Amino acid sequence: MDHAADLGRLLMVAPSWVGDLVMAQPLIALLRAEAPTRPVDVLAPDWVQGLVARMPGVDRCLPSPFRHGELALGERWRLGRSLARSGYSQAVVLPNSAKSALVPWFAGIGRRTGFRGEFRLGLLNDIRPLDPKRTPRLVDRFALLADQPPATTPQPSLMSSPAQQAATARTLALDTSRPIVCLCPGAEYGPAKRWPEEHFATVGRELARQGMAIWILGSAKDEPIARAIAGQIGGPAEILAGRTTLEQVVDVLALASLVVSNDSGLMHITAALDRPQLALYGSSSPDYTPPLSRRSQIVRNPVPCSPCFARQCPLGHFRCLRELAPEKVLALAASALEDNHE
Repeated sequence: MDHAADLGRLLMVAPSWVGDLVMAQPLIALLRAEAPTRPVDVLAPDWVQGLVARMPGVDRCLPSPFRHGELALGERWRLGRSLARSGYSQAVVLPNSAKSALVPWFAGIGRRTGFRGEFRLGLLNDIRPLDPKRTPRLVDRFALLADQPPATTPQPSLMSSPAQQAATARTLALDTSRPIVCLCPGAEYGPAKRWPEEHFATVGRELARQGMAIWILGSAKDEPIARAIAGQIGGPAEILAGRTTLEQVVDVLALASLVVSNDSGLMHITAALDRPQLALYGSSSPDYTPPLSRRSQIVRNPVPCSPCFARQCPLGHFRCLRELAPEKVLALAASALEDNHE
């Protein structure tokens, strides 16, 4: 961008899914590289504010009060007008919906960048081309919205200092004296992305027997699953599902010697922290949103019907994850833990 450092602030309208938001961090890095002194603010839903706070390159996180799918035209107009005097010269809109482009339009931001999406002609005036077949990964698609798209997209990054990790451990009363294995059995999208709880329990039970501390993470919705897994492990597994903020989750995962996770937001946070990870895929595909870290290993059971991208198994057998044996995951876990120790 010519004379980018002299331009006003940039507003990024962020996705509402945790994993997609992590995929947006490389774009923030690219925008800051183009204009290092140009402030980048992120408009994001309340429930992901803590994650944005841990993203390098963000100056301010602005709360977006809208529920998923909610139009709330009057509220969007009021928010846009409140931002009109904030000095924004450009907005980059990541979601593809028309309503996500309304706030920058109401704010009168001069340059409004994004992909065509649904009914956005006019709402956006800097529309970028997208060939999904040529750019299958979401992180690379986001990178196309920089003025100088890179040949290679940077790896997502999140911040977690030793002091932050220690503070989180104190707040949650966590014992960090042993190697830590985090189990992440949830997946917001649906059951077809969740490895069976009994498989998680088998892995947790064996690693606990080997002297590992087992921490089970997730949202409040995942607490019943976490309790069921902890009960099957039969030892002192730490149930953290529903107990942490997103900022604390970043610190907890940063402490892990190994993370075993479904394809979920926690998988992407782990990758952005560059922690050793086994990423379990069933109905979804790593071609679109893989964990972007050399320390993340994708684990699949290649049945013919996978990926189907369904929330529930349409054939009723759930073979893609049910037949992904815990013994296979344990063998890979042993290798990952040995590599991490070295």
